[in-house]
Amino acid sequence: MTIAAVGPITIPVVPPITRPSTAENDMTQGNFAAQVGQGLNTLQQAQTKADDLAVQAATGDLLDVHDYMIAATEASLTTQLTVAVRNKAVDAFNEIMRMQA
Repeated sequence: MTIAAVGPITIPVVPPITRPSTAENDMTQGNFAAQVGQGLNTLQQAQTKADDLAVQAATGDLLDVHDYMIAATEASLTTQLTVAVRNKAVDAFNEIMRMQA
């Protein structure tokens, strides 16, 4: 049986993050309404893009059908996420309303 020597273990040192991203900064400053508005704008843009590509596909102007499929899937997933966030917000509101003062 042969025993092999193991070299020293090096652990990379990662510098700490000194500045939070804009989204984190908005959330820490209580700018929740701006985040919700930005999310709804993103949803609207995704749905508009999917609708435009659907019209192009229907008229035969779309060169690559994959573009429409990707846009439609993105719009669908964004809608599902928005509905899930809305449902959680409504549940939280209802829970707060059930609390006794």
